[in-house]
Amino acid sequence: MEYKTDLDKLRHSCSHIMAQAVKELWPEVKVTIGPAIEDGFYYDFDKKESFTDEDLLAIEKKMKEIIKRNPSFTMSRMKSCDAIEMFRKMGETYKIELIEDLKEDEVSICRTGNEWLDLCKGPHIESAGKITAFKLLSVAGAYWRGDEKKTQLQRIYGTAFFDKKELDGFLKVLEEAKKRDHRKLGPQLDLFNFYQDTAGPGLVFYHPAGAILRRMIEEYVVEQNVKRGYQLVQTPHILKGKLWEISGHSGHYRENMFYFKVDDEEYAVKPMNCPGHILIYKSKTRSYRDMPVRFFELGNVYRKEKAGVMHGLLRVRGFTQDDAHIFCREDQVKQEVMSVIDFTFDVMKDFGFNNVNIELSTRPENYIGTLENWETATKALEAALKEKGLAYQINEGDGAFYGPKIDVKLKDALNREWQCATIQCDFALPQRFEMEYINDEGKTTQPIMIHRAILGSVERFIGTLIEHYAGAFPVWLAPVQAAIIPIAPEHGGYAAAVKEQLQELGLRVTIDDRNESLNKRIREGTVKKIPYLLVIGDKEVKDSTVAIRKYAEGDQGACSVGSFADRACEEVRTKKH
Repeated sequence: MEYKTDLDKLRHSCSHIMAQAVKELWPEVKVTIGPAIEDGFYYDFDKKESFTDEDLLAIEKKMKEIIKRNPSFTMSRMKSCDAIEMFRKMGETYKIELIEDLKEDEVSICRTGNEWLDLCKGPHIESAGKITAFKLLSVAGAYWRGDEKKTQLQRIYGTAFFDKKELDGFLKVLEEAKKRDHRKLGPQLDLFNFYQDTAGPGLVFYHPAGAILRRMIEEYVVEQNVKRGYQLVQTPHILKGKLWEISGHSGHYRENMFYFKVDDEEYAVKPMNCPGHILIYKSKTRSYRDMPVRFFELGNVYRKEKAGVMHGLLRVRGFTQDDAHIFCREDQVKQEVMSVIDFTFDVMKDFGFNNVNIELSTRPENYIGTLENWETATKALEAALKEKGLAYQINEGDGAFYGPKIDVKLKDALNREWQCATIQCDFALPQRFEMEYINDEGKTTQPIMIHRAILGSVERFIGTLIEHYAGAFPVWLAPVQAAIIPIAPEHGGYAAAVKEQLQELGLRVTIDDRNESLNKRIREGTVKKIPYLLVIGDKEVKDSTVAIRKYAEGDQGACSVGSFADRACEEVRTKKH
């Protein structure tokens, strides 16, 4: 891993100091690897007993002692055979495995003064004394080399900055992020859960409130696609293995797929929807006048994610893609890509996301198709971004195996990035599936295929929404938009009439008439983050009104049922957030 920024070097150097501190406190522990990552660093350790919160404090204290001594970081080269022998004497078996896998005559060794050494190619800061603002954050499980069949290790995460003010700011955001964690808010708001032990990991169960939220999102997405000329299709969950051989998934993606046999023939559960849409396209002769053909599906797909990388709704084994494929002429590619970009921005605005980062990912090492087509496809995507006047970064070698792609990353309320929309330009699959259309000269021509998702994974998008809004959804998305709270049993009849009136207008309303105090019911409605609580007592019954309490804003006074309905319906219509 190459560290190009000074902050990366600082964080990587801090991971070395952390590993040294762990070894000084627990000499029997074996060390593995410790890279810098986006917001900090980590180091993986093989330790029998679990690290505790008290252990993290002890490690921090020891790190400060080492930093105070200010050892310098120096690099040297060592023959691999000598390094293996050295690490064997130290009992560092993981380092030996790394060296053996490198298959090089020499390896790089990093020394922290005369106190400690590690297998590392650097680079680092000059000396430990430059580490002035750091914090150890958490402990998590991690498998050696990401393989759940190998030893389970303990990963200590930390972060470091050049300035204490920056560190304090980061920790403040981190604390707020913990409150917004969708893995906690999902069960707390009764949206979803995972029954891992009984059903299997990475499989989402939506409870009634979560199913309503999901349905609102899906209905909106279908409406937006139909409005823009997409045709709805539906494809099977399982397809013959031969189809995945043609598509190239069998050769490039097989380790992420679920395969099984039926009547001695191999099938696979679909990890993507592309081949199914291709078969529908090929079901009849297409003309240049038909182009572009746009197919859309809310497609359920399954991928064999490793146990160690699954993370709430953000990384699961079963999920739904708002997946579309556009089959077009080569002269239509740029315009279609620009239309998808506009589509993406319109959708994100409705959901309350106004800031994005854009990446253009280029040809990976493991690719299919010709270099000429890859260059044409990449230029087409780049031309669309330039014509839209959009800033973007090049992400070298991170394209899909069949084509380059544009990724749109959302920025949430805490300015964190979330992967969302993707637009991929593909010459390879139309060629592999022998797709055709009749051009204006009456000859058969190969179409271009654009893979497109706006939300990406519906599951991941729901997780993003939960964290963006901290579970307090805008009215149009809220599973329950208003809860009616009659103060006493005698107010129940009027409460039921109000509920019926609001429901007839399409609002999602409940009545909380439990035998609990008014304050408790208001408090519980607030905990559930229901946008509106409508309190009904003697005065409201007499005046035919409701007393409104709005989430995060409190008492709004009383108004007629019709006035409240107009207010709520307008928020739904305009998708106010």
